[in-house]
Amino acid sequence: MGASDVSDDETIQNHSADPGRKAMWSWCFYDWANSAFATSVLAVFFPLFFTQYWSAGVDTTLCTARLGIANSIAGLLIAVFAPLLGAIADMGGYRKRFLVFFAYTGSAMTCALVFIAQGQWIMAACFFIGANIGFSGGNIFYDSLITAVARHKRLHSVSSLGFAMGYLGGGLLFFINVVAVLRPGMFGFASSSEAVPYTFLSTGLWWGVFTLPLVKFVREPKYRENKPAYHAFRNGLRELRSTFHEIWHSKHLRIFLIAYWLYIDGVDTIIRMAVDYGLSLGFEQKDLIIALLITQFVGFPSAILFGKLGNIWGAKRSIMAALAIYVLVSFWGSIMKTVNEFYVMAILIGLVQGGIQALSRSYFARMIPPEKSAEYFGFYNMLGKFAVIIGPGLMGSTAVILHSAGIASNHATRLSILSVACLFVIGGYLLGKLPETR
Repeated sequence: MGASDVSDDETIQNHSADPGRKAMWSWCFYDWANSAFATSVLAVFFPLFFTQYWSAGVDTTLCTARLGIANSIAGLLIAVFAPLLGAIADMGGYRKRFLVFFAYTGSAMTCALVFIAQGQWIMAACFFIGANIGFSGGNIFYDSLITAVARHKRLHSVSSLGFAMGYLGGGLLFFINVVAVLRPGMFGFASSSEAVPYTFLSTGLWWGVFTLPLVKFVREPKYRENKPAYHAFRNGLRELRSTFHEIWHSKHLRIFLIAYWLYIDGVDTIIRMAVDYGLSLGFEQKDLIIALLITQFVGFPSAILFGKLGNIWGAKRSIMAALAIYVLVSFWGSIMKTVNEFYVMAILIGLVQGGIQALSRSYFARMIPPEKSAEYFGFYNMLGKFAVIIGPGLMGSTAVILHSAGIASNHATRLSILSVACLFVIGGYLLGKLPETR
C-alpha cells in the first residue's frame, strides 16, 4: 500500500461519516441512467439494426461475426486495463472523474449512432465499441464509489437499490423505445426503420441527463493525499502489483473471486443465450421482447428484496439461494415447450438476477480496503468481462456430444442448458467455504 499523508484517524473519520441520502440516491440514479444502454442498445436494437441496416445485404453469419468481434474488442480492452485504471484512480483520487469521463464518452458515442448512414458498418462498429467501453469502464468506478455513499452496514441495501433503479430505469426507457418502434406513428415517425435510430439518441440522452445527480452530489472520498497524474500512473503500476499479491495471498478473496467468476459466467450465459435459445424453440421476436420486459420489471422489486435478505440472512446465504433458483432455471429450460413457460422462466430470472449481482458487489465491497476500492473493483470487473467463456462452450460442446450420440438436434439443444447448472453448483460450493462478512 502506498504511503499516505492522511492520518489513520482522519481516514477512519472520513470513511465512517454518513455521506447522506442525497449522495446515495444520486449514486443509485447512475444505474437508472446507464442500464438503458444495456437493455435498449446492447440487448436489442443495436444487434437488430446492425444486421438489417448497417450490414444490409450481407450474409447473416458474417454479420454475427462482425458484431461478435466488436463486442470482444470492447470487452478485452476494458478487461486488460480495468485493474490499472483502478490503481491510478485510487492513487490520484480520480474515481469520480474517471466515471464521468467514461459515462459521457459512452453517452456521446451512443447518440452519434443516429447519424451513421446505411451500409457504414465499420463506423457503426467503432462507435459501438466506444459506447461499450464507456459503459463498462464507467461501471468500474461506479462500483468502487459505493464505499463513498454507503456505510459498511448499509452496503447490501444500497447496492441492491442501485440494481433495482437500473431495472426500473432501463426497463422504462426500453418500453418507450419498443412502443416507438412498434407504433412509430405515435411518435411522429413514418416507419419502424425510421424510429430505431432514435432509440440510440434517446438512450444516450437518458444516460447523460441522469448522470448529472452523481456529478453534483457524490463526492470523491479522500483516503490519502492525491497524486498528480504522472505520479498516480507510476505509483499505480507499483500498487497494482501489490494488490494482485494481496488478492492472491488472501484465501477468502481468492476463493470468492473464483466462485464469482464461475457463477457469474453462468448468469451471463443465460442472459446472452436466452434470446437465441427462445428463437431455436420457435418463439417469435415479440415473445422475446415481452420476456425481457418481464425480467426488467420483476427485477426491480426483487433486487430491493434481496438487499433486505442480505441484511437478514447475510449476503452469502442469499447468493446461494439465488444460485439454487438458477439451477432450477437450467432444469426448467431443458423441458419447457410453450411460450408461457418461457415467460415463467423470465420471471424466475428476474427474481434473482439483480439480487445475485447486487449482493456479490456488496459482499466484495465488505472484504476490501475502501481506500483501494477502485483497484480491487478493477479486478472484480475484469473477471466480469472474462465471464461467458465457459458457459457457451459447455452448452455448445454438450449439444454436439449429445447429437453425435444419436439424440435429435432440438432435444440436444434443450439438454445442453443443463450443463450451465454445473457453474452454479461449483460456484455455490466454493462460496459455501467462506464466512459471512460482518
